[in-house]
Amino acid sequence: MATSLPRTGASSAIDRFDDKARHTFESAGKTTVYRGELLRHPVYTRVLHWSVALFFFLALFSGFGIYLPWLFRWFTPIFGGGQLSRIMHPYFGVAFVFFFALQALNWLQPMLWTDADSRWIRNIKKIVTGEEKLEPPDTGFFNAGQKLQFWEIVGGCIVYLITGIVLWAGAKTFGRITVAVSYVLHDISALIMLGGIFVHIYLSTIGEPGTFQSMIRGAVSEAWAWTFHPAWYKQVTGRDQQQAYEEARRQSSSNKP
Repeated sequence: MATSLPRTGASSAIDRFDDKARHTFESAGKTTVYRGELLRHPVYTRVLHWSVALFFFLALFSGFGIYLPWLFRWFTPIFGGGQLSRIMHPYFGVAFVFFFALQALNWLQPMLWTDADSRWIRNIKKIVTGEEKLEPPDTGFFNAGQKLQFWEIVGGCIVYLITGIVLWAGAKTFGRITVAVSYVLHDISALIMLGGIFVHIYLSTIGEPGTFQSMIRGAVSEAWAWTFHPAWYKQVTGRDQQQAYEEARRQSSSNKP
């Protein structure tokens, strides 16, 4: 069973690359979708996601050991000592940016901002506090919060890459002031991204139960889909959120003793 993310516009080189990669990884891996579930993330998407996560934390922990050795020196033995941590850190960073760039190509179209996202932001207080039990019916494959984090990481990767090159080359190439500014920007970007990752982990586990399995197994329950991403659910199934919600309520009532 296969699915595609929403596309807009004519076919492009990005779409062709993405489709080819999806078919290649899907033939090598496996995604099982049971009755009452929908395919959310194919093998290719999951491989990219966990590759991004792996190299982000490798870069983060090796960076902590380098920039704050008095506090995080216990990280450095994991990488073979302080000197090896310094050598490996930029390579971890490059790998993180590389895999995220592939993920950005994969998710470029569904991450574009829409009017529905602006309405989601205006309604964010009710969504966060739980006053609204269901996401707005026009919430697509990703909601506005997920899109904001995605573009924050895009910006962070650009900052990482530029400042990382400056720090890698050193003051002899770019001058002491440029290197000093790059240190600050590099660290601030890392902290902002780390904060976003904590929010991401919370929402994918406690905040929105069932989300984590979408990146493990690749499938989600239909109830999860119509609760959190109703426009995507309707696109895939042809049924609207309220209809599914009312049917679930009636079934739940009929099953009570």
